[in-house]
Amino acid sequence: MPVVPNKYRGTVEYSTAYAELVFAARCRGLVTYQELALAIGFPTEGNYLGAEIGHLLGEISDDEHAHSRPMLSAIAVGVSDFPGPGFFDLARQLGKLNSQIRQDERDFWERERQAVYNTWRRVIRT
Repeated sequence: MPVVPNKYRGTVEYSTAYAELVFAARCRGLVTYQELALAIGFPTEGNYLGAEIGHLLGEISDDEHAHSRPMLSAIAVGVSDFPGPGFFDLARQLGKLNSQIRQDERDFWERERQAVYNTWRRVIRT
């Protein structure tokens, strides 16, 4: 059973955000919340941005966890190039993070981000 209640699963917004995240992961990059909002037609600032992008990313990472993959939202960041508190809250709910210490959160994020890159890396065959 999902940890995050369904609101966006099966929607165009979910599919678009998922595709943006996978593309960024394959390029070993990051995507900002504002870039995701722009791609899916959400406002790019304000409380709505934070709440709705956070919920959408939560659903995506919840689904990835259910498929034994790392939290894809590890590569989604705010203007500070760091995930918001919701990322770490969800990691705790999923049993992936047991600490609230800032350095532990940073270490977890770095490991999870690398796991995302490794999961979605492109293998070029010659």
